[in-house]
Amino acid sequence: MFAMTFFIVLFIVLMQFLWRYIDDLVGKGLSPGLLAELFFYAALSMVPMALPLAILLASLMTFGNLGERSELTAIKASGVSLVKTMSPLIIFISMIAVGAFFFQNDVLPKAQVKMWTLLFSARQKSPELEIPEGTFYDQIPGYNLYVKSKDKETGMLRDVMIYDVSKGGDNSTILLSDSARLAFTPDMRYLYLHLYKGEQFENLREQRYGDRNVPFRRETFQDKEVLIPFDANFNRLDEGGMRNQYVGKNITELRQTIDSLNVRIDSLGRAAEAVTAKNRVSGRIDMADQEKPSNLSAKTETKAPAIAPLNLDSLLQSLPSSESERLFSSAGRMLQNKRSEMEFRALQVHDEKWRLRRHEIELIKKFTLSVACIIFLFIGAPLGAIIRKGGLGTPLVISVLLFLVYYIIDNTGYKLARDGHWIVWCGMWLSTFILLPLGIFVTYKAMNDSAVFNGDLYKEWLRRRLGLPEHRHVTSKEVVINDVNSGKALGMIESLQYEALSWVRTHKTRAGYSAYWAATYSAEPIDRIGDGVERLVEYLSDTRDIKVIDALNDYPVVKSLWILRPFKSEKISSVMKWFFPIGVIFYLLSLPYARRIDRDIKRTIKANQKLAGILS
Repeated sequence: MFAMTFFIVLFIVLMQFLWRYIDDLVGKGLSPGLLAELFFYAALSMVPMALPLAILLASLMTFGNLGERSELTAIKASGVSLVKTMSPLIIFISMIAVGAFFFQNDVLPKAQVKMWTLLFSARQKSPELEIPEGTFYDQIPGYNLYVKSKDKETGMLRDVMIYDVSKGGDNSTILLSDSARLAFTPDMRYLYLHLYKGEQFENLREQRYGDRNVPFRRETFQDKEVLIPFDANFNRLDEGGMRNQYVGKNITELRQTIDSLNVRIDSLGRAAEAVTAKNRVSGRIDMADQEKPSNLSAKTETKAPAIAPLNLDSLLQSLPSSESERLFSSAGRMLQNKRSEMEFRALQVHDEKWRLRRHEIELIKKFTLSVACIIFLFIGAPLGAIIRKGGLGTPLVISVLLFLVYYIIDNTGYKLARDGHWIVWCGMWLSTFILLPLGIFVTYKAMNDSAVFNGDLYKEWLRRRLGLPEHRHVTSKEVVINDVNSGKALGMIESLQYEALSWVRTHKTRAGYSAYWAATYSAEPIDRIGDGVERLVEYLSDTRDIKVIDALNDYPVVKSLWILRPFKSEKISSVMKWFFPIGVIFYLLSLPYARRIDRDIKRTIKANQKLAGILS
């Protein structure tokens, strides 16, 4: 099953690759062998995406089938735990995880180098020549061809126009021909055109800006041959450039490159600090030179007067305008040069840090695939044991949804790490940090037979939270084991009737706002009435009397609701009483539930009277 799901998922992701790069492959005349080679290396490159999803889907289907056929129940009944049942799969997936690590380290870099080299080579290949009728064909670099019509039997082209713009649009050469034949040279590097009966127009010199009259030549010909550069061959690029990229390196090479990049970034930082320190020192020296006295005779003075602080504004104002303009212009050029130098160094550091992050990301990727395989096993197998659905329906839907969540989280962490917003290891392990607790939770629930996907359980919880009414459905039993004692039943009815009448006497009027917060609707008497009803219905459900069964269906389901007493603490209730905005909202929300409790208890009294009349 794992092999089947793996190849299905791999085919799907390979189709995604084809849809993404189909524009670079269609219309290039690539051979089937070359396309098969490209798809083979692309399939190897897609294994890291397909493998976790295949493990998730296979484990879901396997344990879903076991649960659907009750085989998993039989295994648990024999004393074998879920983890022990999963132990063969754990060993198998652990071996796959180890193999995935060596695949990521040894096989994937070579496959990615081959794939990207072939893809870039296909991008650079010239498209297959197919000149349409009635429109300009611009797929030949530097040329535009127009053919009015084509003779499919003889291959002759009619009313041909050729615009040679390889030297620029202002220096184009135009050829007009009544007919022409098209062919390739034997080496497939040139397009050979044999033109018949036409004219040629070309400029005799290059047109310059402002030229109004440019001499040109007009030539009339009966027979003319033209060679147009058009390389139709497939030229495979050198793999050396791609092998030096981060996608083509194993762990050892990545670590060596990371160390080299760290050293280079540190050296660039030290060089920038050295330049900054040098600029500061040179600026201080220049300022000291400017502060030296220009009159050398001052050295002969025995005692120099105190030097007043230098006022740069007054000094600049005292200079001639030409001198001050020269100083400002020189300072502006110096600042611009320093700014350009700092921007260049910052750009260098940014590029090196970007390369460093890409290498660190690729290094961590060698380990994330193996961990993801194990995590998806501990998500898929317990989920299959819980949902108990086999086949490709429900497991496929759940697998796709979970994998989409994993892919979105993983891609988000990757982009945050790549752009430098997060630490690289934090971004690359983000999906693991999120899915690992999910795997532990699901495994724990499956081991304890928790009804995680039991819809009735959630509906019941929602009904209790919202206080939705319930309807009673009591049916007669085909086989009755315990006979009903009418005397005991009447005693239970009498006790229940006493509780209900006592509650009605103490709640003759609906509670006001102050009484509501004074715990008028206490949960204890309501729960006693509800428990009495349930005991009575459970006891009398063994009766063979259809009238009694019908009377039991008249009993409502009486339950205390939290909105009738939101806070059990009297102190908190007293505070909420005076906290009008929230307290009034609670009170208004409780009114319909209070009316329903009154109505249900009064229905209980009537049902007691009816049932007592039947039994007596």
